[in-house]
Amino acid sequence: AAADISGALRGEEARGAVVICAWPSLELAEVRTSRKRPPMPYVPGLLSFREIPVLAETFEHLSLVPDLVLVDGHGVAHPRRFGVACHLGLLLQTPTIGCAKSLLVGQFSNLGRRRGSWTELTDHGEAIGAAVRTRRGVTPVFASVGWGVNLPLAIDWVLATATRVRLPEPARLAHAAASGRLPAGLR
Repeated sequence: AAADISGALRGEEARGAVVICAWPSLELAEVRTSRKRPPMPYVPGLLSFREIPVLAETFEHLSLVPDLVLVDGHGVAHPRRFGVACHLGLLLQTPTIGCAKSLLVGQFSNLGRRRGSWTELTDHGEAIGAAVRTRRGVTPVFASVGWGVNLPLAIDWVLATATRVRLPEPARLAHAAASGRLPAGLR
């Protein structure tokens, strides 16, 4: 499964999306979206407090129960070491992995160019995640522990589900659903 949200930074209603994909085919099994006005204004570093109420409501509408959720955002690779993936996993009591498109905190070096290359993401000497190359020569994604998983497992799931494009397939579908761009045949 994967979860994403759009509109959380702006003042309007946010749209949360959760998709569940079958394993190992990654075929879409269920899509749910919800719209809700976030309960508080945007505060840097506290984005999950805007996103979690919207995502939690979306999860309530699922008919299937996910075994694992890829979250568009960070887990422990966060300035407070508790990003949206940690927050959501704890709330749902479901294993979560943060899979972010951009770096929020930390640094990495010596990442190979081939698919499957990864290197630790560190902050002040602490390993907080990994930069993971999901496609040859393409900008990495940033995987981190959310809740109920370890970093090697997080890296493995990101690579196992990133079969077509830079993002893991469930995360790509959740992003499309949250943005209102999921093709009608997949809804």
